[in-house]
Amino acid sequence: MTTTGAGPGTSESSAALTAWLASLVHNHDYASLAELRRPRVHREPHFRALWYSPTETQREVYGQVAFLFAVYHQGRSKPAFGYGSLGEAARRIGSGTGRGSDNPGAARLVDRIVSSRRIPWRHLQHAVARLRACDQQPPSWARLVDDLNLWHDRKARVAYEWGVAFHMPPARTPAERPTSSTAAACLQKDSTT
Repeated sequence: MTTTGAGPGTSESSAALTAWLASLVHNHDYASLAELRRPRVHREPHFRALWYSPTETQREVYGQVAFLFAVYHQGRSKPAFGYGSLGEAARRIGSGTGRGSDNPGAARLVDRIVSSRRIPWRHLQHAVARLRACDQQPPSWARLVDDLNLWHDRKARVAYEWGVAFHMPPARTPAERPTSSTAAACLQKDSTT
């Protein structure tokens, strides 16, 4: 798990935003985090988040991800840089009885997110709040910025990739994988019935 907020393939500007946001939590600057959680009131922390945006068209994404970060970190004393895409993070939503695609609420939420033509800010806020409530790691904040900046890029297929990451079955451990002898036994048993 990364401790800098920058992962492979993340942009410098998204990593810099994540590092600054993490410094607010690390330095216990709860006033700035509270300001970021006020989406309609724009004060210095909000404008500072926008400074990290390399273009004017990307400012909304930087401001909104700063808001989501502040929502997740409300009352927390350690920064969580998160890992994976939003689809991977949504697999962590749920309880012991059902997580990810086995959790009907998480599945409906992801379906709403990935079927949206516009960036679904309200549903993303709900996903972050659910991860916080389940005490699960958020998505990589830097990657979230980069993914959302590509939301309308048909070649990037961000929504599709999030859906695939959410619905993919968990990787099997070597002990769970069928061996050739057990597979042959299953085939032999099927042919005798």
